[in-house]
Amino acid sequence: MTNYLEFEKPLAEIEGKAEELRAMARANEEMDVEKEAAALDAKAATLLQDLYADLTPWRKCQVARHPDRPHCKDYIEALFAEYTPLAGDRNFADDHAVMGGLARLNDQPVMVIGHEKGTDTKTRIEHNFGMARPEGYRKAIRLMDLAGRFGLPVITLVDTPGAYPGKGAEERGQSEAIARSTEKCLQLGVPLISVIIGEGGSGGAVAFATANRVAMLEHSIYSVISPEGCASILWKDAEKMREAAEALRLTAQDLLDLGVIDRIVPEPVGGAQRDRAAVIGRVGEAISGMLAELSEKSPEALVKDRREKFLAIGSKGLAA
Repeated sequence: MTNYLEFEKPLAEIEGKAEELRAMARANEEMDVEKEAAALDAKAATLLQDLYADLTPWRKCQVARHPDRPHCKDYIEALFAEYTPLAGDRNFADDHAVMGGLARLNDQPVMVIGHEKGTDTKTRIEHNFGMARPEGYRKAIRLMDLAGRFGLPVITLVDTPGAYPGKGAEERGQSEAIARSTEKCLQLGVPLISVIIGEGGSGGAVAFATANRVAMLEHSIYSVISPEGCASILWKDAEKMREAAEALRLTAQDLLDLGVIDRIVPEPVGGAQRDRAAVIGRVGEAISGMLAELSEKSPEALVKDRREKFLAIGSKGLAA
């Protein structure tokens, strides 16, 4: 069953009518409704093009959070061979909001780490909706240490509303864990590639995305705070999230202009959820291309490249 966003309701009506006609035809083989259904399909395709031709930042937020978008687990299963998950932070627990392990990408050994949101009620609760606790970031640090020791490129897949803000997480040093994960990213002497596949929320995303190369899916978002959180702070009204989304410049297009990211991965018309296989393939091509750009760099050059990249963030947009 297709999940439609709020602004897609007119599209839902048209596609629903086409499906009703085909259901009637299946129940009564004498009915010939294909011509009418095809006309509705064409109308729906045109409307879909129009809806996604110029999405507002707030609508991009909605698309980035779509429950049917491919998640970290989907990318790992489709792109990586011989994936061997590694669990636990060797200190407190295993955080299921963060998954990672050894794998092969095009027969090249790599370490892959990412946020996993889950796909239904049970798995979303299990993965805490992709909101990592301190042990999740400490697990990521452990895996990055392991990758550095064996000279393995690190690939991170970011999809989180932000780090988990609960009492237990704060008691176990959430801010310190995020800071140390960010620090570890800056220190790695191996290629570090990051892709924002959905939401890139606050320090919880930066802790994985302080990389040599950062890519974003066309309709993903990356921001210091959610639009709702920003609106609550600035206007004391979470309903002003549309204005906040505009002000935050959280879209892939804005962030490319500011030099925060390095490339945009195109999505199918209607978003990644409309053609999961196509968008996963494009992400795989983008990761391979970015790895190729870094393959000849020495450990010292990789560290220098990463530091200079983050020191220069924003200068392009300010100069413009």
